[in-house]
Amino acid sequence: MGNSYAGQLRTTRFEEVLHNSIEASLRSNTVVPRPVFSQLYLETEQPLAHDGRTENDDEDDEDGSESNSPPIPYQMKPPPEGCCTTDGFCQAGRDLRLPSLASDPLDVPPGFMLVGVKSPSLPETLLVCAVDRRFLPDERGRNALLGFSGNCMGCGEKGFRYFTEFSNHINLKLSTQPKKQKHLKYHLYRNNQGVLVKGAPICWRGHDGRIRQMGSSLSEGHVTSDEQPPNLASHTPGSYTAGSHVDPTGLPQITDVPHSLTNGNHAVPPITQPPLNQSGPGRPSVTGPHANAGPPKKRHKGWSPESSANSLPESTVKTPPSSSALSTLSMSSAVTNGTRAETAAPLSSSQGSSTPLSPPGLSVTVPDELLHTCRLQPVIFKGHGPLPQLTGNVSEVLVSSLLQSCYLSSQTLPRVYQHYGPSPIQPLSTEMQILLTVYYLVQLGPDQVPLIEDLEQIFMRSWRESHLSEIRQYQQPQTPATQGRHYGIETPSTLPGLPQYLSLPHQSQQPLTPSQLPWLAQLAASSCGEGVVVLGEQIRSLAQGLQQTFSRLMEGRLENTNYVVIIVTAPGQETQSCVVVTGKHQCRALAESMYSPNEGLKEINHQLSTGVAQDLIHFCNSLGQDGDMDSLLDRATVDSSEPSPLSSSQESTEDRSLKNTHSPKDTHSPKDTLTQCSKDSPSPKERASSPKDTCSEYSVEWREVRPIQLAVARKLLSHVCAIADSSTQNLDLGSFDRVSFLILVPPSEVTFQQTVLHLWSSGVLQELGSLDQECVSQRDAERYVVKMDQSAQARIDSLIQEAHSNSYTLYILVHDHAHWDISSASYSSSDGGLGLVDQLLNSRQVRDAPNILILHVTSFPFALQTQYTRISPYNEIHWPSAFSNDVDLYHERTRYFGVSELLESTRSGSSLPLMRYDSSFESMASALEERFPKLHSAVIRTTVLIQHYCVALMATSGRIGSSHNLHKHTSVETLEIVQSLLTAAQQCPAHHGHMVLLRIPSLALAAWAHRRLSRVRRQLGLEECFEIILGNPSQALNVGQTFTDQIKTWLKIQDSDWVPCTYLELEALPCILILSGAEPLGESLPRSLKYCDLRVISCSYLQRTTLEQELGLAAYLVRAESRPPHNPGPGSDLLESDAEKLSSTDNEEEEGQENGDSPLSSSQQLQSCPDSGAVDPLSAQSTTSPNVQRGIVDTVQSPSQSQTQCQSQTSTQSFPHPQSTTQHQTQPQVQSYSQAQTISQLQPQSQIQSQTQTQTPNPQTQPPPLAQARHAHSKSTSSGSLSPRASSPHLSCSWARGVSRPPSVLLPRALYDIITASDSSGLPRCTSFLPHMSVAWASSFRPLLSKMMTCTEQSLYYRQWTVPRSHHMDSSNRTEGRSDNFHPRRLLLSGPPQVGKTGAYLHFLGILSRMLIRLMEVDIYDEEDINYSAQAEGVQYHPPNAPWPNPDIMRTMPFDYTIHDPKYDDISAVYCPGYRPSAEGNPVRQEEVYLRRRTSRIKLSKYAAYNTYHHCEQCHQYLGFNPRYQMYESTLHAFTFTHLLLGEEIQLYFIIPKSKEHYFSFSQPGGQLESMRLPLTSDWSPDCIKSPIFTPTTGRHEHGLFNLYHAMDGASHLHILVVKEYEMAVYKKYWPNHIMLVLPTVFNGAGIGAAHFLIKELSYHNLELERSRRLEGGGPAGDVWPFIILADDSCVMWNTVDLDARNGPAEHAVSLKQVLQHMEACPDLAHYGLCGIRKWSSRGVTGNRQREPFSRGHLHDFLLLNVDRSQNIQYDQNRFTCHDVDFTLRLHSAGLLVCRFNGFSVMKKQIAIGGYRTFIIKTKMTDVPTSVGPSQYVCAPDSKHLFLATPAQLLLEKYLQHTSQKLFPLSTKNYTHPVLSVDCYLNLGPEVTVCFVSSRPHSVNIGTTGLLFSGLLLCFADSFVTPGFLKKFTFLKGATLCVISADRSSLRQTVGRLELEEEWRFRLSDEFQTANAKEDRPLFFLTGKHI
Repeated sequence: MGNSYAGQLRTTRFEEVLHNSIEASLRSNTVVPRPVFSQLYLETEQPLAHDGRTENDDEDDEDGSESNSPPIPYQMKPPPEGCCTTDGFCQAGRDLRLPSLASDPLDVPPGFMLVGVKSPSLPETLLVCAVDRRFLPDERGRNALLGFSGNCMGCGEKGFRYFTEFSNHINLKLSTQPKKQKHLKYHLYRNNQGVLVKGAPICWRGHDGRIRQMGSSLSEGHVTSDEQPPNLASHTPGSYTAGSHVDPTGLPQITDVPHSLTNGNHAVPPITQPPLNQSGPGRPSVTGPHANAGPPKKRHKGWSPESSANSLPESTVKTPPSSSALSTLSMSSAVTNGTRAETAAPLSSSQGSSTPLSPPGLSVTVPDELLHTCRLQPVIFKGHGPLPQLTGNVSEVLVSSLLQSCYLSSQTLPRVYQHYGPSPIQPLSTEMQILLTVYYLVQLGPDQVPLIEDLEQIFMRSWRESHLSEIRQYQQPQTPATQGRHYGIETPSTLPGLPQYLSLPHQSQQPLTPSQLPWLAQLAASSCGEGVVVLGEQIRSLAQGLQQTFSRLMEGRLENTNYVVIIVTAPGQETQSCVVVTGKHQCRALAESMYSPNEGLKEINHQLSTGVAQDLIHFCNSLGQDGDMDSLLDRATVDSSEPSPLSSSQESTEDRSLKNTHSPKDTHSPKDTLTQCSKDSPSPKERASSPKDTCSEYSVEWREVRPIQLAVARKLLSHVCAIADSSTQNLDLGSFDRVSFLILVPPSEVTFQQTVLHLWSSGVLQELGSLDQECVSQRDAERYVVKMDQSAQARIDSLIQEAHSNSYTLYILVHDHAHWDISSASYSSSDGGLGLVDQLLNSRQVRDAPNILILHVTSFPFALQTQYTRISPYNEIHWPSAFSNDVDLYHERTRYFGVSELLESTRSGSSLPLMRYDSSFESMASALEERFPKLHSAVIRTTVLIQHYCVALMATSGRIGSSHNLHKHTSVETLEIVQSLLTAAQQCPAHHGHMVLLRIPSLALAAWAHRRLSRVRRQLGLEECFEIILGNPSQALNVGQTFTDQIKTWLKIQDSDWVPCTYLELEALPCILILSGAEPLGESLPRSLKYCDLRVISCSYLQRTTLEQELGLAAYLVRAESRPPHNPGPGSDLLESDAEKLSSTDNEEEEGQENGDSPLSSSQQLQSCPDSGAVDPLSAQSTTSPNVQRGIVDTVQSPSQSQTQCQSQTSTQSFPHPQSTTQHQTQPQVQSYSQAQTISQLQPQSQIQSQTQTQTPNPQTQPPPLAQARHAHSKSTSSGSLSPRASSPHLSCSWARGVSRPPSVLLPRALYDIITASDSSGLPRCTSFLPHMSVAWASSFRPLLSKMMTCTEQSLYYRQWTVPRSHHMDSSNRTEGRSDNFHPRRLLLSGPPQVGKTGAYLHFLGILSRMLIRLMEVDIYDEEDINYSAQAEGVQYHPPNAPWPNPDIMRTMPFDYTIHDPKYDDISAVYCPGYRPSAEGNPVRQEEVYLRRRTSRIKLSKYAAYNTYHHCEQCHQYLGFNPRYQMYESTLHAFTFTHLLLGEEIQLYFIIPKSKEHYFSFSQPGGQLESMRLPLTSDWSPDCIKSPIFTPTTGRHEHGLFNLYHAMDGASHLHILVVKEYEMAVYKKYWPNHIMLVLPTVFNGAGIGAAHFLIKELSYHNLELERSRRLEGGGPAGDVWPFIILADDSCVMWNTVDLDARNGPAEHAVSLKQVLQHMEACPDLAHYGLCGIRKWSSRGVTGNRQREPFSRGHLHDFLLLNVDRSQNIQYDQNRFTCHDVDFTLRLHSAGLLVCRFNGFSVMKKQIAIGGYRTFIIKTKMTDVPTSVGPSQYVCAPDSKHLFLATPAQLLLEKYLQHTSQKLFPLSTKNYTHPVLSVDCYLNLGPEVTVCFVSSRPHSVNIGTTGLLFSGLLLCFADSFVTPGFLKKFTFLKGATLCVISADRSSLRQTVGRLELEEEWRFRLSDEFQTANAKEDRPLFFLTGKHI
């Protein structure tokens, strides 16, 4: 079998895996081999551990055999008789030895190579053969096809397909299985003399221990081209530090086996250590000793060793979960199959236990005073081998296992690779890992911190490099689009940690041995001086190395060293290593990242509360020789008599500097007068009220719903409908009649209020009918929003109770900001309030409630997209991109500007980036960090930053004399922020300004910063200029009264108690918002946000969610109009004219459009504006690089100059900056530049320009930009007012200008570098980080995210490659062996921050509610009755409240011939003597009945009839659809009866479900159907309807209302659907539990008349059968119930009239059961031939005509028919239209009583599909509908006419309806001269009146004496029509006769028999036939004129 694929290029793995699987199952006794498909497709499986085998030095060692059990003895086949068996000769006797053939010319076929074969019997020579090179490996030992193909070079025999066969032929005489790897040893080649000689050995990888090319493992790290680094991802929250606990089921489990296989050069005594066969997360592992049967050979890697003794239950694999999120990464080191092999090296390379097992006596003492002496706390990274025990001053050293866990996961191959290929794919060797680590550390910058993600990615890249061909070969069969990405193979290039100049040893060299490692590492480290020190050559143990490191540290010899790498390589021992971090910056960063976020905040609080930070604050307060800050401020406060240029204040002298945290606002004492912002401007209160000071540009419209939000709401709705439509029955939308909801938000007061505000203003509450329109206040809206704190428990419990009791209400739980709390309830601490979401939303009650649907909404869904997620990928809704190729898909007026656009702005190079760092701040902060090593960096950075703000305020205020060089003590960035904050409000008449956001995560630091800034502001007298707000998530917003009044004026709010509750309401308020809290909790910021200062956020937690969450604060909606058309490339200069055009159009647009954009707005995810720099016109103001334009733009001027300033500001909007200088190069110039700015604050513009020109010698700034700037400035100065609408010619609103530009973001340098770097796929680095702290990567061997991935693909990526940690709420969501871990009623809406998700989901709630109401509503025909005469009769026959009609009274009532049903307003009126039609008559209506008729939307009552789409719990059994029951079986029964009219036996079929058989009687059980059982008249039961209900239907199997379960209110009833034969199957499919009556085939084309005819005749026949059955049983025959119900298939609801209602008679819904039981209970019902009920109309109960409770007249749609009394009157089986009018007229003329119960009405639903009225007239030829006019429906007999494929009767009826005014010209609009129609009623069109008379003897007819008829219609006249009968009637002269017959002969007979030619004149041309072919039996008619 081994070589069975010889000669075929089989690259697919399928056969191979199948082969492995079969072989494994053949070899195994107990183990069930792994399924083939899971081997092929489960990539993230956990790997097998390395098996503990060492290689022995025997050349003939078995190929990768998985144990060293004895080989199977091999019996060679005996050679054929008579052949040669001499060694060195083939069986044909030819010499094959190399010396003999060396100089012979040999014939080598193309594609073959000469190979030397080693024969065991001839060790000194080689045998020559030719082998197909495809079956041989290349020089790197790869790409050999499995199998063999070779030729014998002796006898020339070709085509050996098996090596076994070939080895027999060349007489190898082997004792073991022949293997090509063992015996094909050398390449042969011809030397210069042409002699064949032995060449290089064939590189069978992993075979010969001595010649194996271990250089390949060196080359693993070798980098060949220049690709970007792969995405890096951290394994732990700490990212650099203590590896956190990783969920053991998800991460690789590694057995404690020495890696003797990783490098063949150091052999260890062989041990038989069975591998731990871990088969994927959650699957039980099976291990055990090897059985005697040998392991599979060659490629059979699928074999798993058997286990009987040591089976390892999975529970032992799990390590105890660690309490802290950052505990050490505890790998399952103790799991070594029960016993640790004693022979194993004691220090195993894969050991990862968190408590190192060090030999006794090896401990290291940490020296005292280490921190004090070195001013740092060293961090020791555990590497390979156990760390010695530390003693002594251990608190000053930190130990992290992050590096160790990285090593482990990088050596844990995915299982899928272990099955692959002829040779095993090896992981990186220990030596290689250490060397790569050194390379990585060497290239790190002096202030860079090592990132484990980077290192891991380097390992992965190196490993891929060395195994590229195998992986490629492995991937070939997969589809490139999907799996091709699994292992991220790209063309390799420079790694992040590996510059090209650091080349690794080349692969052709010898493998990297432990002895070479130390000097190679030292060689690498030598390139960076003292930066990295390698201790390795003399070091004998890790303890010695650590001791040496500590002593060097204490001696100060490591002052310039950042990392010490200790390597221990002792012969016969595993290589050990560890890394000691000794750089001050690196140690601090790593130490801080070891804290969890909460621990970090606690540490900061501790430092602040214990006063450790006081020294730092005092140090910062000193401004060196410029004095002390506090004293300067005090002087400024005392010196308040002279007004400052910016503000003057009359301060109360009491010192308010010390305020506690709880009152963050400055409380003004009553005697304080309002301070003034400038000398001549009135106070805010006054100016707010003065009418001239209003800003015409201000408008807040964030409440509107944008088109993209509508689109997302619809997507949400369609997902909900998809859940409902699926066959899973998880959501029954049809059963809900209303929506209720609860929105869960994080515990932030501002977020809570903001959601309430959105909810209140969205109108959803009014729409849901929750509240009255008038009384809605925000207070009411608060009931629907709940903060996820302890109060949430009660709210959700009450919702669950409510949901339980209101099963008809659909409850939506909206979980907003869903990534915030994903902690498992079992792990969460009670105080933090975390774990609530898990406890409440994942509870069994919520999960199982069929009417609760959960919608998670988040900007960062990654933590909810793991392998164990509860949300199906099909239930994810991603925010769509609003722009595609710059086309605005949703016609938004806005563009979303988010994280990716911010990043794009840093790369565009054409203007100042919106996102940048502040280098002068960074240098100050790092200097102080060295000075105060014990303080947390957040404390230091915050102190420095607040200091900068305070100094900038002092410098800008003008209160401090210019002699103090204050600008030196702040940074240019901060100065610019403060200047722009102070000046903005002065430029606007209404004093609109902008917001500066200061993000300080620690609450304590934020409170301190707030107090400090408030004090400085008060001392500088700036309290009226801007507000300082402390944003504490747990407290409500607190804004000073002055500013609140200002906002109320702007927003035109009258309520005196109103205060702003959300940041959105601070729109245009000049303020500094200090936003605190560990992470933002979904607070939206106003559009006036201009600066987002994130300089003090933590750099420790590098997860994608954490980073994007902070950057998301700056996300913004930019007005789409303000974008310049295209981005001119970097450095390109726009022409001056273009600049003018651009700036003017920009301004016009900006002023002209209204500001209709909400701050929550449209997205374009991961799609960035190409010119995002140009989007930000203010970018001129915002970086540290010197900038000519800043001189113009940013100077602080007095109000008189502000107009020129803002003009220049807007004009610069149009230029991208021509120079992009790097920030740190020009720092000194920046300082002097800002100095110029501050000194010259009040000088005129031109001077400032000249100064900045002279003072800023910047070689990169070329003259043109300066000229441009000057030009723009002068132009704008002369161009007058900026806005035509501005109230003052001198001022303009900076807020309005700012709305169309995103805010600028300032970041810490470390984060800036990380975020702006991009990986090899072009994505930002941050996207490749671990997505969230609560998840871990499933494997290091994952691919990278790709730039082309859509959100859906990203979701699938995270679902495949991340697993939740044990404290994640989804970690428990894994059911063994089940794939349905998804919760069926959970949706996830994700979209970027601030894009408008709240508006979208609120709108979704609204449209969902509307849809449910729409589902609960139907369109009911709502038309007034027609043809009522003006004078209603005043006679009252019955009292209004009479329950039943009296037959005697009914007989005295006149029969109303007039048709009142509005559906018949287009048919001929029936002549009635007392009736006078109204003058205008009825309007003629077109054919499309469904489009023209009036309908009303009516909500379904609980007694409605339903179609197939309704399936509630109660109906399931009724419908036969309940999954618990088997689909109802039904049987087909034939039923035959004869009828005279049909002239033959009719065979009908009944389909009777088993559950309904009791309604029928059979000859025997299961035998012949005899009859349908009928009750007796005397029977009565409250839960039973006696009359069988027949519903004829066609074309409405889905839409017909056949579900009468609710209409009958549960009463038992017999309901029969009457269907055509060709529709039988489809009706049976949709209604499996209904009885069907199938019409005979001949009726397939018939109309409704035929169906009613058959129902009635069958019922009468059945009545007689039942009577005879009763007689046989000895009962009375006449007592059988004779009534049936004929119901239309569109009757939906029934109503009854309530006469006692307060406001006169009123109708209310009632069940069909009640209607029928009432009618059936009528005492004299047997006297009536036909009963019916009224048709509903919304105006039906009003007016006189309905006072009479019963009436005699036409009945339609819903009939109770007495088949006994009406036995002799049949429905006309040929009729298609008006059959009921015809039947009622004939019934009445026969003297039967017809009664309509006016107390009941039926509602008919408009169903636009199917029905008996939809007959299509098509031609016989084409069989497609054609537009044939009615005149074409008839033709002259025997003419060549277009025949139609339509029944003749229908053609005739349609012809008469449409052309009768030509046929009966005298009758048109002539009511007093009707057409006489004998024995039938035919519709002659609305213009013609028909007078019906019956020719039967004793029939009841109207008196026709004195009546002149305008025509006579005789249709199929029978023998009752005689000449004498016709002579009773008189006709007008010229009246028309029309005689209709079935054929021409009967037509002539009729004319002759009735002697018509006496009074009527006929012409030959007056004979017609319907346009049917002869075989379709046309009808004939003859017309004539009265003489």
